[in-house]
Amino acid sequence: MYTSYFGFKENPFNLTPDPRYLFLSPYHQEALNHFLYGVNERKGFIVIIGGIGTGKTTLCRAFLGQLDNSTKSALIFNSFITEKELLEIMTKELGIEHEVVSGTKNEYIHKINEFLIKNYSRGCNAVLVIDEAQNLSQPVLEQLRMLSNLETEKDKLLQIVLVGQPELKDLLNSSSLRQLNERITVRHELRPLDRKDIQGYVEHRLVVGGGNGNVRFSNAAFSSIYKYSQGNPRRINAVCDRALLIAYTKEKHSISKGMIKEAIGEISGDITGRHDLMVWPWVRIVSFTVLLLILFLVAGFAGWNFREDIFKIFSGREKIPVITTRNVLPIVPKHEKEAPAQTLFLDEKTSLSGLFDLFHNETKQGNYALNEGHLGLMIFTMEPNHYVMFKKPFRVHLPNSSNDSWKSNRYILIRGITEGGAIVVDAEGKEWPVSKEFILNHWGQKVSWVYPYENKSSDLTKGMRGRDVLRVQRILKEIGYSIESTGTYDETTFLEVMKLQRHFGLVADGIVGSRTRALLYLISP
Repeated sequence: MYTSYFGFKENPFNLTPDPRYLFLSPYHQEALNHFLYGVNERKGFIVIIGGIGTGKTTLCRAFLGQLDNSTKSALIFNSFITEKELLEIMTKELGIEHEVVSGTKNEYIHKINEFLIKNYSRGCNAVLVIDEAQNLSQPVLEQLRMLSNLETEKDKLLQIVLVGQPELKDLLNSSSLRQLNERITVRHELRPLDRKDIQGYVEHRLVVGGGNGNVRFSNAAFSSIYKYSQGNPRRINAVCDRALLIAYTKEKHSISKGMIKEAIGEISGDITGRHDLMVWPWVRIVSFTVLLLILFLVAGFAGWNFREDIFKIFSGREKIPVITTRNVLPIVPKHEKEAPAQTLFLDEKTSLSGLFDLFHNETKQGNYALNEGHLGLMIFTMEPNHYVMFKKPFRVHLPNSSNDSWKSNRYILIRGITEGGAIVVDAEGKEWPVSKEFILNHWGQKVSWVYPYENKSSDLTKGMRGRDVLRVQRILKEIGYSIESTGTYDETTFLEVMKLQRHFGLVADGIVGSRTRALLYLISP
């Protein structure tokens, strides 16, 4: 929400492990050096330990990004796997052609060994990186030890990097894993940032996010950030993200110590960090007095309202009509009166309030329980022809024009798509039919919508299984992708997710993260 106000291209403090945002403090640089040394020198086992939120996953991705084409790599994020699943994932990740006959572990090991020998004969290296390794079972760790036996007289054919929380150290020190522990030749423990690194970390993320230097944190603010976070990057992101939101609502560009304390207070009140989203936890209304307090607080921060009937009493604002269908709206008769174009161009607060009103009305028709999750505002840059696939209310950001300065930070609020165009909502909550040409002529590339989500930190990647994977597969199938609903994130799912990401201009990594989840929500029937 605040990105456009501060001039960012994207949220600089999201919690996704994006290597572009890696700030190489002395500790992170040292950890990266251990990564590279252990792999390049073919040391076999490498272990990196770090607390929750210290940047281990981001470091993993940055490390893999620095490997040249002569090093084959396999990355495993889901560490709750069996021995056979470990071998299956390795086979796929390393690009090993494998026609499964019996599908036994020995067959997989034979194929992996054959591949590693050929790879080594070409002067190449191979590395397996396992994140969240503290969750690995002892049988899987024993299987990794056996894989480390694949070697020549001089070199290890496979370098195995285990990245995990401090519990991994205790696990490796257990008597049952003594043989594995003795083979670990490179170890490093990632430490949090020092106080002197806090300013560099924050300013680095502001720059990568596209900031032009118009956001300033005071020295006292940096001190408060360190005192709260103790140098933990995830906590720093959470408090800075919330502080920018507070500054946005107060129309300030300087972040003071008071704003940081206010942000810390909100986070401590069970308002958690976000994944490229603006968190909006729904609160329980226990009395009429508490309800009024919440409504005034929300109105003061962003102009959003949750209960139109009550808000109408105080503001006199007319309700936005309830959505009656989740699918394509019918063709609007041509004789319907059309609104003057300028009345459909809304400012930030009016359009945002209307967008949340539309979402709230839609949930009365759907199954989403407001007290079971969070709401966020997702902003995408999209080509105009994509809008016909949207199944939920959304905003179109009008293009800025030096000749029409009044259009700056203006939006079109769209309730739903029709066969001939769309239904647009004006500032008074009235609906107007517009043509497809109207939408295309006022398309400013950026689109935003409300996204309900659970506070999950895990991305969906190849090899994972479960209801979340099944839900993604069903959505993809419903909108026309060639995929079967198996509940397993297999190669076909990976390729179809990449196809979806390329189609909508996302990074085509085949990983269902927060942005891909939000997109699937928008286009799902």
